[in-house]
Amino acid sequence: MTQILKTITPVNGGIYVERPLATPAEAEAALARARVAQAEWRRVPVSERARLLSAAVDAFVAAGPEIAREITWQMGRPVRYTPGEVRGFEERARYMISVAEGALADIDVGPKEGFRRFIRRDPLGTVFVVAPWNYPYLTAVNAVVPALMAGNAVILKHSHQTPLCAERFAEAFSDLPPGVFQHIHADHDTTAKMIGSGAVDFVAFTGSVPGGRAVEAAAAGRFVGVGLELGGKDPGYVRADADLKHAIETLVDGAFFNSGQSCCGIERIYVHASVYDAFVEGAVELTKQYVLGDPTEEATTLGPMVRASAADFVRDQTAEAVRQGARALIEAQNFAADKAGTPYLAPQVLTGVDHSMRVMTEESFGPVVGIMKVASDEEAVRLMNDSPYGLTASVFTRDVDAAIAIGDQVATGTWFLNRCDYLDPALAWTGVKDSGRGCTLSALGYDYLTRPKSFHLRLP
Repeated sequence: MTQILKTITPVNGGIYVERPLATPAEAEAALARARVAQAEWRRVPVSERARLLSAAVDAFVAAGPEIAREITWQMGRPVRYTPGEVRGFEERARYMISVAEGALADIDVGPKEGFRRFIRRDPLGTVFVVAPWNYPYLTAVNAVVPALMAGNAVILKHSHQTPLCAERFAEAFSDLPPGVFQHIHADHDTTAKMIGSGAVDFVAFTGSVPGGRAVEAAAAGRFVGVGLELGGKDPGYVRADADLKHAIETLVDGAFFNSGQSCCGIERIYVHASVYDAFVEGAVELTKQYVLGDPTEEATTLGPMVRASAADFVRDQTAEAVRQGARALIEAQNFAADKAGTPYLAPQVLTGVDHSMRVMTEESFGPVVGIMKVASDEEAVRLMNDSPYGLTASVFTRDVDAAIAIGDQVATGTWFLNRCDYLDPALAWTGVKDSGRGCTLSALGYDYLTRPKSFHLRLP
């Protein structure tokens, strides 16, 4: 009997999408098609792959208005912001296409009399991309486009919350040779069997830490690459010399954009004692200005979380912190849409927090942020590093040299100065500790989607 995927929209709790889930036989057939298609695709010149994928990006952007509306209905981000995801998709895709020729070129290791020697980057084969709902296109594009540019076949399995995103990819990429790009709606068991089947050569997974462990377990013994972009508990540090207005605006947005549902969103803030009171006052006043409500309305600036259980998790974290001595500075009753048992949750700013509280150490993935006072750079570094995660971290200061020196001491994949919660496609996107391993974006991202093959030629 065919299983049916039912996507519940957080907008109103109704069923928004229904799709049949793939049977084991359908999953096997998709893997077989990918294997056959990739054998030919790898022979297509990089310049031709670039032409085809650039046209695919054009097609995607042309459908941008409909895509943006679908994002809102599938996962709840306000409609005023979802067009930004289409723009971000385009920026990342076009950049990775533009650097492919150089990143995939043969590496000449230098002259040696009587020999020709070089290293070629071979595609891996079939890349299985498992993507999440929170930034459904931005997370997927990081792997899909460079994997295809490198000569791999790709199968995309999207979150059950955002199944239409996989279908939009397929529509945009429909002019690629059959089997080179496919999507599949699959349950956890089928997904795990595909990873362990022997027909997948690399897994690009974005999601939770437990999800990453499940992917590694499914791939165990296969000796294939696994790229993991997992959780975060990303910190921001405001030094005494920071542009305070800019720091407040940037960090509050970093904490509450997308209802806090960002792996690289700001979840904890450390502020130098000399500017602490002013920062907290400004952050609270700005947070009070959010409009929580129906994300299909243009006036809304804070939409629902993805589901009621996710909102309840954040409520529980916050309530526990308050019981332990934290102060909640935002009155939830001032946000009419906030209601327990629903995905609609008011933003919250906490002070009086410390690292004995889950809200400062455990990923919240929601609209709550704790603010702590610090006396020095050394204390800020210690607290920023006191985390099982290491995806991004930010410092706000006018002293660039100090920012670099502090960044050298913080265990993180990306170090920001005077900004946060942004991916520059020219820079490697990577994490440390429980935030995962591997790398996407930048020219370095191609290293993980290819294998080196050495040519050692004695000349006649």
